[in-house]
Amino acid sequence: MLPPLVQRFVLHFGEMGSRWGINRTVGQIYALLFVSPRALNADEIAESLGFSRSNVSMGLKELQSWRLVRLQHLPGDRRDYFSAPEDVWTIFQTLAEERRKREVDPTLSMLRDALMETPGDPAEQHAQDRMREMHDLIELTTGWFEEVRAMDRERLVELMRLGKKVGKLLDARDRFLGAKSHA
Repeated sequence: MLPPLVQRFVLHFGEMGSRWGINRTVGQIYALLFVSPRALNADEIAESLGFSRSNVSMGLKELQSWRLVRLQHLPGDRRDYFSAPEDVWTIFQTLAEERRKREVDPTLSMLRDALMETPGDPAEQHAQDRMREMHDLIELTTGWFEEVRAMDRERLVELMRLGKKVGKLLDARDRFLGAKSHA
């Protein structure tokens, strides 16, 4: 039986997982591994969550394909043990990279192909213009993500804490440049 705090977290992650595009079982397995103080084997996961061993195995395979769990072996034990990365920043970065690879990259590829075509009529031209806007936004966002990803953690935390102060800084720059051009 899971302690009440852990159980609430695991159940919540299962619910949220279905909103994030993974099934409830996978979300709950991940949540359990995330808060577990040690690596767990599939039997321990199945027993803790009340899932069948086959559901746990399928869930672990999916989590491995997302690079969200680590497989390890313990001396004298032939079973596979699983754990979540300790560092939440690493987890966030892995999730972002995997989502980009699975969702953003194929969309960009499709948009690039569509933008290479010659529109056959005004409706296709309109559609292509809209696709170009989407392509440009995704490219800009992806480029920004790559720049942010290359930052060291302390600089990234500093950037995130700036929040809307960045907008105020840009407003001040614009006022300064506007005043300078009128001088």
